[in-house]
Amino acid sequence: MSELLTTAYPWIKSLHLIAVIAWMAGMLYLPRLFVYHADAEVGSDKSETFKVMERRLLRAIMNPAMLLTFVFGALLLGTPGVIDWGAFWIWIKLAAVAGMTVAHHIFGKWRKDFAEDRNTRPSGTFRLANEIPTLFLIIIVIMVIARPF
Repeated sequence: MSELLTTAYPWIKSLHLIAVIAWMAGMLYLPRLFVYHADAEVGSDKSETFKVMERRLLRAIMNPAMLLTFVFGALLLGTPGVIDWGAFWIWIKLAAVAGMTVAHHIFGKWRKDFAEDRNTRPSGTFRLANEIPTLFLIIIVIMVIARPF
């Protein structure tokens, strides 16, 4: 198995990066939809359109992309010689991925609140939440590329 992972490494890494990009696109776009949805009148055509957009984004793009990110990431972690588990950067990166995953699930709960017309949060909450994935992304990229620790 390790020889197969080593041989397939460039492909696994490419597929991992594609999945990450798709996941991040959703993580950056969904809270922006929430900003506008929070200002839409409950029951309006606008609100109902946002519900459809949010559901499709989460279920058709974000959830599969997150899952594929984990699958290909796990394969990379299992590839011999790729990770020095004694280095600190990988642990910071994995903690940031865990944070991104928590944010994903919070966004999913918020989507459900909107779908059931139970949102009580103002648009400013979602404007702030929109910055969280960016911070995790910055940490992850720096840890993987620069490996400062």
